[in-house]
Amino acid sequence: MELNKIVISENSVEQVIVLKELEGGRAFPIVIGLAEALAIDRNFKSQKTPRPMTHDLVENVIKGLEARLERIIVNDLKNRTFYAKLILRKNGKVVEVDSRPSDAIALAVLMRVPIYVEERVLEDVSAGPSAEPPDLAPDDDDEDTA
Repeated sequence: MELNKIVISENSVEQVIVLKELEGGRAFPIVIGLAEALAIDRNFKSQKTPRPMTHDLVENVIKGLEARLERIIVNDLKNRTFYAKLILRKNGKVVEVDSRPSDAIALAVLMRVPIYVEERVLEDVSAGPSAEPPDLAPDDDDEDTA
């Protein structure tokens, strides 16, 4: 998948990113918060800040632990909330870390690693007009649902 679009509206709590298949026509939106959208946009444009932001910090921790972020996976969709995982490798061992999709995508863009989406998630979001829209709830609410 690739990050196809970032829609930022400073007048709204909800921002939108769109993931699209690299080799295919499927695409879908994910609603995220403003801070995460700005971080993704900043990382996409390779804009650095004078001090590390949260995703820079996570990158520094990963590297400081001598691990490597291999990829991120949007791995589930439950009650219109997307879930993701960071796939790390350290000393030949794979470590999976639960993540909000917005944070995982921000890290993927920052660290230039592939973005994957589980086939069943793609099927759920591509199910057609009878499917419930998956993008109505932000993935960064206070309840930490993603």
